[in-house]
Amino acid sequence: MITVYGLRNCDTCRKALKWLDMEEIQYEFHDFRNEGIEAKELAVWSKKVGWERLLNRRSTTWRNLPEQKKKDLEEKKANKLMIANPTLIKRPVFNYDSEIIVGFGELEREALKN
Repeated sequence: MITVYGLRNCDTCRKALKWLDMEEIQYEFHDFRNEGIEAKELAVWSKKVGWERLLNRRSTTWRNLPEQKKKDLEEKKANKLMIANPTLIKRPVFNYDSEIIVGFGELEREALKN
């Protein structure tokens, strides 16, 4: 089963869930805002897909962070920021069979179908 990580009120997450329903793909939804994310799990994602791919630098949360927190980013610092502010994690994140897919574009949909 796929676990979809995201936010209930995120348009892209809602599109992804609707698409999964239409494709009759079973999933479980994990809301970052309500349930957070374990540091250990985020560290695994970071290693698999790269922290740069996970960090959403377009988010309002990112724009509102003090410049000092955005400077000299590296994996450990970025992961701490994402744990403290789960809305900094690019959405949705799909986790299944030890695979991690970030985002919901055409390539990600194809990967989910397979």
